[in-house]
Amino acid sequence: MITRRQTLLAGAGTAVFARSALAQEARELRIAVQFGITYLPLTVMREQKLIEREARALGLPEPNLTWVQVSGGAAMNDALLSGGLDIASAGIPPVVLLWARSRANLRVHAISSLVAAPLWLNTRNPAVQTIRDFTQADRIALPAVRVSFQAITLQMAAEQAFGAGQHARLDPLTVSLPHPDATAALLGGRTEITAHFGNPPFQNQQLQQPGIRRVLSSYEVTGGPHSVTLLYATQRWRDANPRTLRALLNAQAAANAWIIANPRAAAELYVRAERASQTVEFIEELIRHPDHRFTSAPEGVTRFAEFQHRTGQVPVRMAGWQELFFPEAHAWAGS
Repeated sequence: MITRRQTLLAGAGTAVFARSALAQEARELRIAVQFGITYLPLTVMREQKLIEREARALGLPEPNLTWVQVSGGAAMNDALLSGGLDIASAGIPPVVLLWARSRANLRVHAISSLVAAPLWLNTRNPAVQTIRDFTQADRIALPAVRVSFQAITLQMAAEQAFGAGQHARLDPLTVSLPHPDATAALLGGRTEITAHFGNPPFQNQQLQQPGIRRVLSSYEVTGGPHSVTLLYATQRWRDANPRTLRALLNAQAAANAWIIANPRAAAELYVRAERASQTVEFIEELIRHPDHRFTSAPEGVTRFAEFQHRTGQVPVRMAGWQELFFPEAHAWAGS
């Protein structure tokens, strides 16, 4: 027979175990961001200390956050693999690539999407009307050659323009540059950079200068809306930090809701925090644009995964978008 004393001792043991489990969650949290308003939810989470707030609400000790600026999916993946990051952020293709390559060890998965938005390829070369017009004299700047969201989208466009097996035709023309540097190079006109596959607000800022025009939109290439940026981490980190992950997701939901309800304040926060060269009015207009959707649910993941698998870049065929994501996201209306 189980006595009352045994029951009390068992309860005490459970409480100690629960406190121990909480104590084991990492007190340090290193999150990487890139450039542009496609990372705005992270900027809001950082400036308003939303992760810290949500951690306290879940009874966790307030984590010590480090925000790291990284440019390009390749550098982001390297930082995550080397243990320099806990949470990475990049476009769909780099995440799909790392998911496929880490299935036998680190088991990297996506956590959430940050925003759905179209990305534009702009040029200052008057001879370029479509991607068929690029020549060896052109150089196309993007965050990371052959890996970034923009690089894979350019490959998809090349296959559509030149035919099957021609997806890498424009790869030799691409160069890796952070969006701010690529914008400066394109607008300055004194470098070899004649085009930039960017993201908002840089792509929109470029079109304000005479002589710069859009060659294509990623929405045209993929046939509809898609997420731009995903948050992702290793299985080990997720398993060791379930409540920290919940605090992160709650913080992102709060950031998204605040951005949607307060586009002017969100624009002011972005310009101030990022020391942006664009005006508050300019950023506010982009936040309000119906093409820009701040939501955690992913869109268009399978389009990129299918292309990467079909062209031999990813050896594993993804069964569905949920396979890329941790279970916490599976109930969302994603695609």
